[in-house]
Amino acid sequence: MIITQTPLRISFFGGGTDFKDYYRLGEGGAVLSTAIDKCIYVIIKKRFDDKIYINYSRKEIIDSVDEIRHDLVRETMRKTGIDKGVEITTLADVPSEGTGLGSSGSVTVGLLNTFYLYQVQSQSAAMLARQACEIEIDILERPIGKQDQYSAAFGNLNLIKFNPDDTVILQHLSIDEEVKRELEANLMLIYTGITRRSSDILSEQKKNIKDKISVLNDIRDMVEEGKECLIKGKLDEFGRLLHQGWELKKKLAQGINNPRIEEIYQAARKAGALGGKISGAGGGGFLLLYCPVEQQSQVRKALRNLRELPFRFEEEGTKAIFNVREG
Repeated sequence: MIITQTPLRISFFGGGTDFKDYYRLGEGGAVLSTAIDKCIYVIIKKRFDDKIYINYSRKEIIDSVDEIRHDLVRETMRKTGIDKGVEITTLADVPSEGTGLGSSGSVTVGLLNTFYLYQVQSQSAAMLARQACEIEIDILERPIGKQDQYSAAFGNLNLIKFNPDDTVILQHLSIDEEVKRELEANLMLIYTGITRRSSDILSEQKKNIKDKISVLNDIRDMVEEGKECLIKGKLDEFGRLLHQGWELKKKLAQGINNPRIEEIYQAARKAGALGGKISGAGGGGFLLLYCPVEQQSQVRKALRNLRELPFRFEEEGTKAIFNVREG
């Protein structure tokens, strides 16, 4: 039996510039993001018979890979060559759909890592991220970018660059530990209670890319500004920059923002938050806020009907946390 743990992520700046339709056009794309200590878990166990059992929000019992309805499990099994006699279970620390925390990329990376380890074929983080992108973007043709898979595979706080030739450069940001602790303390994740199909918003965003180049260029350029804020310890400036980035993000597609999200965000700002953004595609899921610690009680009071998700930054990417060989 093997159990892997793969982190989710929050993205600060650059979301949308990791779409190949954008980064292939000119100067490439970039994101500033961090893995967090909320994770996806994948379990695989050898079965006595040749059947395939898959447990997630539903249960599948099938005889062949081609019969699998869970598209990520099906394609990762095809990619890694496992074809029978296993039971697979996926679990998540938070709801794994529609939250905006990159769960799809984490599930794909986690499945790949688990299946390779099961066959004693350990792969590099770069290989896992690259193959996860191939599965989600090229094979399943999902309208998504490439940042989630790299954050899940590598972990940590990173600046990730997406080059026009499809190469990816990941730069770990080594910031002062005291600055890092203060940043963690000043960030809040609030669940809006709104669920949505991210694919609908992302499909429109992808379709709009050529008409939104100038907006996307501004979003990409904020990555370096955010990086400089962190290196220099200018955290309140970082928080205000999040607000500017959210104002730009809302221009990419209808549905990213809505009256309820706007109401929640403005209430948080009025109570003391300096900035924030909806995590992921938008339209619902988690709202990321930057709020100095001394103002957070007021924000919690203003948003008292909503659930907060405490979190920490996660330094490690996907990894095995249990590995026992069966005879």
